[in-house]
Amino acid sequence: MTHYQKHSPRATAPAAAATTRPPSSFFSPKLSVYLCSICVTLFILFHIKILQTPLPSSPNINSFSFLHKLSISDDEDSTSSCTEDLASMAEKLRESVTFLPLKDLRFANAALVGHTWFMSSLYDTHEEGEVQYQEFPSESSNGRILCMKGRDNHDGSWNYYALAHSGFLPANATLVPGRTFVSYNHYDYGNIWHGLSALFPFVAWHLKNSCARPDRWILYHWGEVRTGMSPWLSTLLEATFDGPLNVEKFDDGRDSDSITCYEEAVVMRHNEGGMSREKRMEAYDLIRCKARMMCGVELERSDGEIGLTLFMRTGARSFRNETAVVEIFERECNKVDNCRLTVAHSSNLTVCEQVKLMGSTDILVSPHGAQMTNLFLMDRNSSVLEFFPKGWLKLAGVGQLVYRWIASWSGMKHEGTWRDTEGDPCPYPDDDRRCMSVYKNGKIGYNSTYFAEWASKVLNEVKLRKNEEATNKNKVPIKCACS
Repeated sequence: MTHYQKHSPRATAPAAAATTRPPSSFFSPKLSVYLCSICVTLFILFHIKILQTPLPSSPNINSFSFLHKLSISDDEDSTSSCTEDLASMAEKLRESVTFLPLKDLRFANAALVGHTWFMSSLYDTHEEGEVQYQEFPSESSNGRILCMKGRDNHDGSWNYYALAHSGFLPANATLVPGRTFVSYNHYDYGNIWHGLSALFPFVAWHLKNSCARPDRWILYHWGEVRTGMSPWLSTLLEATFDGPLNVEKFDDGRDSDSITCYEEAVVMRHNEGGMSREKRMEAYDLIRCKARMMCGVELERSDGEIGLTLFMRTGARSFRNETAVVEIFERECNKVDNCRLTVAHSSNLTVCEQVKLMGSTDILVSPHGAQMTNLFLMDRNSSVLEFFPKGWLKLAGVGQLVYRWIASWSGMKHEGTWRDTEGDPCPYPDDDRRCMSVYKNGKIGYNSTYFAEWASKVLNEVKLRKNEEATNKNKVPIKCACS
């Protein structure tokens, strides 16, 4: 008989548990939590102790102080090195300024074309219809200013120019403040035509740049220093620019190798080349207007007269029989109502007397010569009659056209020329250039019939023009620009 024993669940549970529990281990969850709590507590207590303890003052232990000082030392070394580099670069910029001769002998045979031999390495700034010029500093000069070296008045190839940055001028250079006008003239400043041709472009630049004025002028002829110009020209320019010209004479005692740099410079070397007729007339209008203001001449005539002026010369290119010529024009003038004849010699008149005479002249009769430069001082649309001695047509070249040009440029009417076919013979062949020196000093004859018909024609044309002007009720009053 089989007997069965009934077991209580409470009695059997521990036994079952004993049979399934794994061996005891340090990685039990309770132990891990306990150890982690101890470590956190010790870590916090340690940092509280560190924060309550003063930092040692020794630089070998104080890492924060050491690093700070190390950083400052590195900055000082870097700044010192940078300063030395900048100083070295500045010195190299100064030493790199290259001086070139003002007169480039490579262009000696073509000095009147292209760049000319004056400052030949540089290009001009030229806007359509405007004057050609160089300006420093400017975009075209990369912000550099003009420096000059040498003051020779005998050989322009011993005078030099260079461009430099204003903050890095050559050693021992003198910086001159203000605006400097630098003029190049292939001829000279004593002759009023050649001088005006060289300096006239500055008047156009003056108008173009809001009437900006110079503080000084430097004059060069073939790269050689010139220290003056004709009194006629300087007087008119002083009137135009409202003050003394201050032409640089380089008499400050510095040696010929001294370097002068100019804060601002404007250079002209092509005369009126490239200017439109309109722009030229504006510039001549300004000179005329300012000259009349200076000399107290009415800016606008209202006398209704026709002024016929014989502007005579003495010596070379004078009339052989001045009295006969005067009588011809006097007879024709007497035939026209309100015609007034004036006979004058330029050598006997002051600048203001010439300005006043031209201001009352409608027809200028004159031999070819520098005195004819005064013609632009007449009112616009006035007339010019020009006379030549024997030989000029063939040998004088374009020089015989200059007063035809200035008449056109200043708004006048060149009524033609009369050329004498009689005169002293040349001892050389007819086409020999040496003949020009003979003809240049020759005198001028006359042709009674031609002169009378010529004078009658021009007088009647001027009379019609004056009548039309008198009936023009909408005429705008004259006012000087840059006043």
